[in-house]
Amino acid sequence: MAASGFEGFEKRLELHFSGDDPFIEMGGLRQLNFDSLEEVLHAVQCTVVSAVANQYFDSYVLSESSLFVYPTKIIIKTCGTTQLLKSIRPFIHFACQMGLIMTECRYTRGNYIFPKAQPYPYTSFKEEIIYLQDQLPNQLCYKKASVMPSKFTSHAWHVFTACDKFYPISIPNDMYTVETCMTDLDRVLARKFFKNTDTTGKNMTEVTGIGEINPNALICEFAFDPCGYSMNGIDGDRYSTIHVTPEDGFSYASYECVGSVYDDRDDIVGILKKVVQVFRPGTMSVSITCASSNGDVETRIGKAVESLGMKRRSCTVDEFPAAGTVVFQTFTSIRK
Repeated sequence: MAASGFEGFEKRLELHFSGDDPFIEMGGLRQLNFDSLEEVLHAVQCTVVSAVANQYFDSYVLSESSLFVYPTKIIIKTCGTTQLLKSIRPFIHFACQMGLIMTECRYTRGNYIFPKAQPYPYTSFKEEIIYLQDQLPNQLCYKKASVMPSKFTSHAWHVFTACDKFYPISIPNDMYTVETCMTDLDRVLARKFFKNTDTTGKNMTEVTGIGEINPNALICEFAFDPCGYSMNGIDGDRYSTIHVTPEDGFSYASYECVGSVYDDRDDIVGILKKVVQVFRPGTMSVSITCASSNGDVETRIGKAVESLGMKRRSCTVDEFPAAGTVVFQTFTSIRK
């Protein structure tokens, strides 16, 4: 807990592995037992508070954000003053015991609201990258780190990617990841994320409209005491996740999901419109990461968000090894 308030902005880590097909077909990383997962999370300084799974992946709501485990991929994002990067070596260790090797790493985050409260190495992006690279195996030799700016210092986007020497001949991925960060939430809407005697996570999902963002998703949620909310959604092989810190003065919410370039491009547009209506943020950033062309998705998203009373203030584009193209946009409400 920061001295001034809770740090809502998450650190996000995505790790990819490869190995023998028979083992992967048997579940791959999903065979990692819960005691081993708890060991990793203990190093990160968080715990599992809720979990759900389907035939494709395992989903964990954490005391600070979320963890998703696929047969060859792990996604973990944590907020507060957690030590996210301490998860890398344990995950590599357990993966090696299963005959898997790391092929790719991605690390992203926004700007901390309370940067002075962060422990080393999260005191600066430079220190994070030095520390991160020291954790990675040598074969991840294609690397890039960049801070994607906006007109608002509160919403710069930090990106690091690394991949192995076989990346140049790898098959492009049609999937894209959307990471949305929202600050200065509407106060009336934010009050719905404060807990009372009878409030449960399911109640918050229903009364806030979060359940309508993707009605097809199986939702696993948790309401924190005295306030705050987290949820993971499962829809086939795709995940979504929301985390909310509703306190006045440092209110924050994030929404993350994945999509495909072959989807109806209006699907993600409709989803983000619902997200904006749930939170009505004063400032919002949207990062889209896609290994192959995502067409005009970012343009459609910009127009959709602007139709809800927000104005696009900046758009930055950059290329990263393995991850592909990152498009980073920021918006502000007309009330700002």
